Order: sequence, then C-alpha cells, then structure tokens
Amino acid sequence: MSHQTESGWDFEPVYGPLDGFEPAQKLGEPGQYPFTRGVYPTMYTQRPWTMRQYAGFGTATESNQRYHQLIDAGTMGLSVAFDLPTQMGYDSDAELAHGEVGKVGVAIDSIDDMRVLFDKIPLDQVSTSMTINAPGAVLLLLYQLVAEEQGVSGDKLTGTIQNDVLKEYIARGTYIYPPKESLRLISDIFGYCRDELPRWNTISISGYHMAEAGATPAQEIAFTLADGIEYVRAAVAAGLDVDAFAPRLSFFFVARTTLLEEVAKFRAARRIWAQVMRDEFGAKNPKSMMLRFHTQTAGVQLTAQQPEVNLVRVAIQGLAAVLGGTQSLHTNSYDEAIALPTEKAARLALRTQQVLAYETDVTATVDPFAGSYVVESLTDQVEAAARELMEQVEEYGGAVAAIEKGFQKQEIERSAYKIALQIDSGERVVVGQNKFRAAEEEPYEPLQVDPAIEAQQVARLAKLRAERDQAAVDQALADLQAAARGNDNCLYPMKQALKARATVGEVCDALREVWGVYVPADTF
Repeated sequence: MSHQTESGWDFEPVYGPLDGFEPAQKLGEPGQYPFTRGVYPTMYTQRPWTMRQYAGFGTATESNQRYHQLIDAGTMGLSVAFDLPTQMGYDSDAELAHGEVGKVGVAIDSIDDMRVLFDKIPLDQVSTSMTINAPGAVLLLLYQLVAEEQGVSGDKLTGTIQNDVLKEYIARGTYIYPPKESLRLISDIFGYCRDELPRWNTISISGYHMAEAGATPAQEIAFTLADGIEYVRAAVAAGLDVDAFAPRLSFFFVARTTLLEEVAKFRAARRIWAQVMRDEFGAKNPKSMMLRFHTQTAGVQLTAQQPEVNLVRVAIQGLAAVLGGTQSLHTNSYDEAIALPTEKAARLALRTQQVLAYETDVTATVDPFAGSYVVESLTDQVEAAARELMEQVEEYGGAVAAIEKGFQKQEIERSAYKIALQIDSGERVVVGQNKFRAAEEEPYEPLQVDPAIEAQQVARLAKLRAERDQAAVDQALADLQAAARGNDNCLYPMKQALKARATVGEVCDALREVWGVYVPADTF
C-alpha cells in the first residue's frame, strides 16, 4: 500500500542518510542560524510553550467569564475571537451586522465593551492574542486604553494582533481597505508599537486560514512567507530599519494529523525565513531572522460525526506542533465542528496540552526529530516546493500583485478540490465520516448564543452616543482622516478618537471615506 504526503510526494518505506548530508553543517544548533532545529537553544527543556486558548462569544461579559475559567484551569495566554461585524469594522447596530452579532466571537463596539471583556484580568500579567486583521489597529488601541486605565503602561503589555490582511484577500475575506492602504496602516502599527508597545508582536502572518481553505503544507508556508516578505518591504519602504521591527514579527500556522510532514513543514519554514531576512533584507540581529510562530490545531479536520474522536485528532495535531517547535499553541475543542465550544470541551482542549507538556517526554530534549532520515528528507522536499511557489509569486511582482491576479487563491482552490474528491471517493479516510461510521450518533447539546445579544449591544451603543462628547469625537475622527490623507502615523489620532468613545465602526468608516474599500477582481 502506497502512502503520500499532504503535498503529494510518495513516502519511502525506508529512509537512509541523504547524499552529502552532514547534520551539524546543514542543521546548525538549536537557537542558531538557520534555526531549523528551533529558535531557542533550550526550547521546552526549561519551560513549555505558551498554552493559549482561543475564546470569545456573545457579549463581553460572557467572554470575560470564559477567560476567567481558562485562567483558573491553567491557561498561560488569552486569545480573543471577535464576531464577524467587529472583524469587518462594523458596529452591532449596522445593517450589515444584523444576525451576526456575537455569533462566531465576541462583539466589541467601543472602549466600554473592551473594559468589560478584560474586567479583573491584570493585563500586565497575561499575554493576549487578538485574532483581528483589517481593524487590528483599532482593537489594539482599545486594549492599550483599558490597560492604561488599570495603570499598566505600554511597555508592560505583551501579546499579538493577527493584523495579517493579505491572507484575507487570499483565503478569508474579512478585508476592508485596498491592499496599498492596508499595508500603509500595518506599517503605521509597526512604527507605533516600536515606540509605544515595544514588547507587542505587531503581526501574526497567517497560513492557518489558507490551510483551512485547502492549502497543502508547501502552499501554506510559501504563501505565508511571501506575505511576510511583502510586509517587510512595506515597512522598509516607509523608512523603518529592519532590525527595529522584524524581531516583533510572528507567524501563525496550522497543525494537521499528518504529523511527520507537519514537523518537516515547520523546520522548512524557519530555514527559509532565516535566509530571506539575512540575505534579502540584510538583517543583522539574529532575532530578526527567527521565525517564531503560534499554532492552532486543524479545525477543518474535525468532524461533526462521532465528535469525541476529535480529541484524538487534536492530541496528534498538538504533538506535531510541539515536535515542530511552536512557541504557543491553541488546541481545538472536540465539539467545534458542531457549535461554539462548551466549557467542558474547552477545558479538555487545554488539558490535552498539559498532558503533552507534563506527562510525556517530548519536553525532555531539544528537537527530538533532528537527524531523522524521513523528517530531514521531507523538510528538504517541503522547502524546495515552497521556494518554487515563492518564486512564482515574485514573478507576478510580489504577494500583492499575485493576489490581484488571483494566483494564490486559484492554487489553494485547486488543492481543496483535490482533497474533496479524495474524501468523497474514500481514497482519503476520515474516521467516522467516510469509514468506520456509527450506526447511530449520540445526542449532543451544543452551546447556544442568545439572539437577544444583538438588541443588548444596540442599546449599549445608543446609550454611549447619548452620553459622550460628540464634538470631541467628530474632531478626533477629522484628525484621523487628515493623517490618513497625509503621511502622519494614523494610530495617534485613532487612539484619541477611541478614548473619546468613538466606536469601532465609526473609526473604520472614517478611513473608508478616505481610502475606499477593496472590491475583488471578477477573475477571483
């Protein structure tokens, strides 16, 4: 029986030493260029990865309660899921928000909601990741304002905003502004955080959503790193020194059940990025060359059928991320293919990470797979395929130009179609779905989001607009638009607008009026 990798290469039954392969020369040491074996010399032998559980639903009050539950259960970092209106820069009372408020994440309309979201959570003691892209600057500033109200200065805040809008044009669709203006705003975030939030990770360049859309491992890292190159180029063009911002860049990848290829993928990604940063951008600081990344287990591989089997899948996927050298990890809840995770399911997901960290021996040594014939061979194959795709992106003129031509999207759709055919035919086995099915599924009670949440958020917005100083809001929004038309950093007037209780939608609308909105080409 033959086996293939996710990228379509045949597995060899037995692997031996590669021709001319000298491990010490090819791999380097852990924590040293090209970082194939990990970005830190000790990796998990002294402390485990950050266990960061993704959560957010309904109102800020409900999400705050879930965060306290996760902290009590031992999570080391929070990760905020926002609802679709917030992700798209709309308030809960906007016409386009109707029916979506609080459904796939928490609704955040203003600083009032952000205060509630982090009530009694000391922001100088937790690391917070926010999955927000086009309005990333807005949510980051709201977080900073709440921290300042707690007496926490910007230099004490740690965390990440996803802030990766290029992948939105490729795989998700929650973009607002055209690519050029989006890159301008991202460069402003880099500059602002360099001066005001020096410990904050300014971007999490994401391949996860491409993988969820059907990208192979090679496509995932190729298109993600190509986006990263585009962001670095934009920042350098804006006058930033590469070593001033590159150490705060981070990445976000998926972990599939195909453990061996996933480990190889992470190793190849580190090696490519180190070489690009050193040779193309002239980075001198080793931290600028380190590809640090967060991993989430593969939601797309979870099944609604026999959902308890997802516990096994998530454990294997989490192990792949750890063996691949991730810096932080979110393990999906077993019931996510059905609905928002219940409290029990979220706790079990965290327990999965804790078992990996404290009951296995994978943290006892640095880079357990170093020198593995199969993993090193796969690493070379993934790297070669990814570099070929990156060269094709360059032939278009870079990631933005390739996006505008639909290249990445078309490649991913082709891969997704192939996977769908394999599942339908039974060639690709999905336990419980197309093989080993149960005669009768057990009943399951999913978590429900109260539909009254939308009305509650609308009422909160009406109260806010009645109470605030509207003249101060109008002036701050005008100042923001002036900065957007010129070259000043947009985040400073944006912060003043949010402090005056301007809403997320009002801030995003102010920029829409200046920059316009992105409309995909008909060829997409």
